[in-house]
Amino acid sequence: MPGFEEQLVGVKAGDEKVLNVTFPAEYGVATLAGQAATFDVTVVEVKKAVETKIDDELAKNIGLSDLATLKDAIKKNIEDQLGQLSRQKAKRSLLDALDATHSFDLPPKMLAAEFDAIWAQVTQDKAAGNEDPEDAGKSEDELKAEYTKIAERRVRLGLVLAELGRVNGVEVKDEEVARAIQAEASRYPGQERQVFEFFQKNANAVASLRAPLYEEKVVDFVLQMAKVTDVTVTRAELESEDEAAPAADAKPAKKAPAKAKAKKEAAPAEEAPAEAVAEEKPAPKKKAPAKKKAD
Repeated sequence: MPGFEEQLVGVKAGDEKVLNVTFPAEYGVATLAGQAATFDVTVVEVKKAVETKIDDELAKNIGLSDLATLKDAIKKNIEDQLGQLSRQKAKRSLLDALDATHSFDLPPKMLAAEFDAIWAQVTQDKAAGNEDPEDAGKSEDELKAEYTKIAERRVRLGLVLAELGRVNGVEVKDEEVARAIQAEASRYPGQERQVFEFFQKNANAVASLRAPLYEEKVVDFVLQMAKVTDVTVTRAELESEDEAAPAADAKPAKKAPAKAKAKKEAAPAEEAPAEAVAEEKPAPKKKAPAKKKAD
């Protein structure tokens, strides 16, 4: 509210003051937009920011035993974050390599379904005002050509990953799916029972959890078999974007998440291979030396 805070400068606990303000013209409640108003304010308490003392007491205030435990927790959190970034880059390198080294005719129906899912999401995003800035100014034919390449890449990678998993006996166990459902339920405190019931009654919802689990297991298997080189990089380099990939490849990977959302209710990865890359991360534009890279 413009002018509200400014009128409170200098007040003390116990002060009473009448604030005169005007609601912004674009205020969310139409009956108040642009209207003048007064607020009768009683100051209960005045606080100021102070420098936090890093000690055992701080650790105890957030539920830890001492400062050493707090430092260990922070260190582990940072290591986990950087480890995830490193794996994402290794996975990106692997998927790019698989895409570049495999060329075959794609099942027309699977490709059409994949494109339709992508295009439906793109259309929905545009209608909601969330159009990708890179799509602005392009004709429908141009966009469909770009998104067709996305669909081709995803179907191709999905089939390759599914076959790698099948030949090498990779499978997702029921207990792994159960843990994923448990993790999903934990995101909704107080509604865990409803979440469990939802998955019990919805096979497609279970499939949407099984697919990324299957993908990650196949990727793990391939990375274990591949020659992987560890490279020391700075955090900035690890977090920076990858170099631009070939034109036919860069945007498909970038757009992957939108497609994944549209396909979330597909069959399990073992039955619908294209879903195997549902969790593929966006392909950034500038490449940093990856911590792990599959040769």
